[in-house]
Amino acid sequence: MKILRLATIAAMVSVVALTFGQAAKAEPFKLNGEPKPAWLYFDVKSDGGWTQAAHESRLRIEKHFGWNIPFVEKIPEEVSATKAAAEKYISRGHNIIIGGGFGHSDAFLELSAKYPDVAFVLPAGATNSSNLQSIYGRSYEPHYLCGMAAGALSKTNKIGYVAANPYGIVNWAVNAYLIGAQKTNPGITLHVVYTGAWNDPIKERAAAQALVEQGVDVIGQHVDTPTPQIVAQENGLYATGHHRDMSEFAPKATQCSQVWVWDRYLIPKIQAMIDGVWDPGSQPYGDFIHIHDGGNDIVCCGDAVPTATVSMINAEKDAMANGKHVFEGPLYDQEGTLRVKDGEVPSDGDLWGMDWLLQGIVGTTKTL
Repeated sequence: MKILRLATIAAMVSVVALTFGQAAKAEPFKLNGEPKPAWLYFDVKSDGGWTQAAHESRLRIEKHFGWNIPFVEKIPEEVSATKAAAEKYISRGHNIIIGGGFGHSDAFLELSAKYPDVAFVLPAGATNSSNLQSIYGRSYEPHYLCGMAAGALSKTNKIGYVAANPYGIVNWAVNAYLIGAQKTNPGITLHVVYTGAWNDPIKERAAAQALVEQGVDVIGQHVDTPTPQIVAQENGLYATGHHRDMSEFAPKATQCSQVWVWDRYLIPKIQAMIDGVWDPGSQPYGDFIHIHDGGNDIVCCGDAVPTATVSMINAEKDAMANGKHVFEGPLYDQEGTLRVKDGEVPSDGDLWGMDWLLQGIVGTTKTL
């Protein structure tokens, strides 16, 4: 993802504490006129990852409502460019503007103040107001489920993970992946390599190959490109994907993928805007979406995943809908420090600020 989206999640936690708090309690937002959405992408629609997942969600939203939703690609994650693109659509009567990612946060906050009759929604954003809602999925949930598949597939009891930057949203995926793998294979260990980049196929290949040389037989990922899947297939291993169903790139290797399905979340929210009951002011910290509420999900499972494991994965997904928390304690970090007490769960703030790795993970958060 682009550079302005690479702000550390430590910084994002500060944003959660400060800018999220800018949203005051307010009456439900009233859309001015007939709904007319537009979408800003920070990358091309065919990037194979985050933006393509958004694009595919946009197509499904169009089909649901019978609309044509215009979009523009490669809007830089900087305030001036984002505002200019959004204002072009607003000047044409568009009254629902959906953004591309974290780097659009500041611009959307300014726009929401300037255009109080326009609704703004920002996946992976960090600013909120009475007509602006930032949203993000609890992606640790699908990574936990794909981890269950990985644990069942492993014969060596060593699985690997190619991670991007050592921020909360990545660390929680790595940790959840191990917890899931231990659900189906209690003696398993997870070897992790952080690339230090969201989208760098060269580093991703180097990281994945390093994991292969460490003897892992399943590779998970929290990076943008399908490179780790491709490396796994080249080496006769299994893998699990991120952002989209990555089996299209490595059909033999990819057995599960965490996927973004924004349409499942946005369709009812857009309908709420139409009905005059959308109320972002009631969620001053944005919407942190569980797997059963849309936002993200899994595509699972490939033919190699045992049938019994598929049933377990489905049962765990149902359990999440009934309140199960992936990070219920006791949980200890690599140094043996108790991070989550027995029977307790971390707060959302603790999740965003997760800067530690679990016991059973081999490797550090040092990047390539």
